[in-house]
Amino acid sequence: MACPICDRETDVKFRPFCSKRCADIDLAKWLSGSYAIPSQDEDDAENLAEALDDAAKNGPERLH
Repeated sequence: MACPICDRETDVKFRPFCSKRCADIDLAKWLSGSYAIPSQDEDDAENLAEALDDAAKNGPERLH
């Protein structure tokens, strides 16, 4: 199995990645929003706008 970040052979300790570095790169992509599932549902955009407004007013802990 190849590492999804750099294509090197995976390490059992970090599977499915080859190293902590690649695992951290993947985590950073998730946290930055680089990975996203596109939606055509108009309600999703509206819900996101409301959640962002709430977060701006009340802090990010209200997003959960």
